[in-house]
Amino acid sequence: MNLVEAKNIWKIYGDSIVLENLNFSMKEGEFCTLVGPSGCGKTTFLRMLLGVENPTKGKLFFEGNDYPQEPSDERGIVFQRYSTLSHLNVIDNVIIGLEFESSKFFGKLFGSKKKEAYEKAEEILKAVGLQDARNKFPHELSGGMKQRLSIAQSLVKKPKLLLLDEPFGALDPGISLDMHELLLDIHSKLNFGVVMVTHDISEAFKLGTRVLVFDKVKVDEKYPNRYGSTIVNDIDSSKERKNVKK
Repeated sequence: MNLVEAKNIWKIYGDSIVLENLNFSMKEGEFCTLVGPSGCGKTTFLRMLLGVENPTKGKLFFEGNDYPQEPSDERGIVFQRYSTLSHLNVIDNVIIGLEFESSKFFGKLFGSKKKEAYEKAEEILKAVGLQDARNKFPHELSGGMKQRLSIAQSLVKKPKLLLLDEPFGALDPGISLDMHELLLDIHSKLNFGVVMVTHDISEAFKLGTRVLVFDKVKVDEKYPNRYGSTIVNDIDSSKERKNVKK
């Protein structure tokens, strides 16, 4: 069974066609990177996978069922801009999602449930290399550490699909490389599905098991919005890496 499947997806805003007849499927554990020119609909498609944007035409499926119409714990998201809460320390930034999940009215956990949430958070903080920063506040963290925290926030609920919208675009090159290794390590251990938008082609091939190229098949110079983008190439990047090593 596919984790995600998109059949004949269109997204239209007024007279502007953003996505046109897009088809896509991915298995559990696949790491798909999305590349293409600015404005080609990559982030629009990512928002559909999160559940905050609906197709104008076509169907989306999650594990064979109709796609959830709003965000859920099965799908985590990490943006380029950090999602940390400044008034909470690192570990409380991680458990807050668990608190709201279990106690939507109060947003707090107590007793054994609180202890269990902290244990889950400690496990994730260790995985992302932030265990020694558990009591620090966001303003005390570097950019790379803040992004590690954002990833921890998304992973603590153990999602089946992690969505990444240019998560390392604002980081220095050296820090980005460290984040690449971190993400690959966590992905290999937890085996969740990943869909990641990036403008960096080398990053796309380094991280993804598949590189999906978004672009327009047809172009009308007089009416540039008449045609939308679709997936024009689906590259098995693991084979490409093997060829480079040879």
